[in-house]
Amino acid sequence: MHGMTRLLLTAALAILTAGASVAPASAEGTLDRIRQSGEIRLAYRADAAPFSFVKDGVPAGYSVELCRIVADALKSALALDALQVSFVEVSAADRFAALAEDRADLLCEATTATLARREAMDFSIPTYVSGAGMVIRPDGPASVEDFSGRKLGVLGGTTTERDIKALLAGQNIQAELKVAKSHDEGFSWLRAGEVSAYFGDRAILEERLRAETQAGDLLLADQYLTIEPYGLAMRIDAEFRLAVDRALSHLFRSGGMIKVFRKSVDPQAKPSELLKALSRMSGLPE
Repeated sequence: MHGMTRLLLTAALAILTAGASVAPASAEGTLDRIRQSGEIRLAYRADAAPFSFVKDGVPAGYSVELCRIVADALKSALALDALQVSFVEVSAADRFAALAEDRADLLCEATTATLARREAMDFSIPTYVSGAGMVIRPDGPASVEDFSGRKLGVLGGTTTERDIKALLAGQNIQAELKVAKSHDEGFSWLRAGEVSAYFGDRAILEERLRAETQAGDLLLADQYLTIEPYGLAMRIDAEFRLAVDRALSHLFRSGGMIKVFRKSVDPQAKPSELLKALSRMSGLPE
C-alpha cells in the first residue's frame, strides 16, 4: 500500500472511531416530537456551497441532500403516512442556537464535529472530511511564514476562526485578523485589497471560486491548514442520533456517499482520496 493511501486510510479510521456523544437524551425525545407533529425541521445555510446553499429558491447541497435522505428513512422507520420537511435558514453565527432553542432538529450544513461542541450537542457519524484553506490575492502570502504584518480575513463562528487565531498566537505571528459575518463579506474584502488572504473551509472556498464570476486573479492555496470531520449536528438525544446514524450507515454501505457527492457538487469536482476512504469505512454494520 502506498504511503499516502495508508496515511489517508489511517486518518479516516481515526475520524470514524471518534464516536458520538454519550450524553443522555433530552427530556423530550426528538423522534416522539417528529412522530406526533409529522414534521422534521432541517436547518441550512445559504452561503456554504457545496454543502448547503439555495438553488432556484430551494435549499440544496451535499449536507442538505443527506438530511433529505435521513428524513425519508425516518418516515419509514416511524411508519408515517407523510412527513413534512420544513427548512430553517441559519448562519454560521446562529446555527447552534437553532438547536438549543428547539427551532431545528438537524443542522444540514458544514459543521465540524469537535469535542468541545459535543459537550452541548450530538453529531452523526462523519459525513465528510475537509479542512481549512485560504484564498489569496496574487500578492498574498504563500505560506504561514508570510502572514506576519498582513491583514487576514476569516469567517466568524467557525472552527477555522478558532484555529487561525491559535495558529497566529502559537507561532507569535503579528497579523491583523478581520472576522467576516459571511463569505460574501470576506470575499469583498479580498477583492478590494482590505485583506491579502481569506480563510474558510477549503471545499467551500473551492466551490465559490468555481462559481465566482468576479474571482479574477484570486487563487486557492494548495495546503490544508487543518483536517476536520463533518457531521450532522443535533440536540443531545441518543435515540434520535441512532436513527440518523442508521439511515446514513445504510446509505454509505451501499456507496451512496459518493453518489450524493457527485449529485451535489460541481461535475468537475472529484472526491478526494480521504473522502473515498471515509465512504468505504463509515457505514456502520447493524
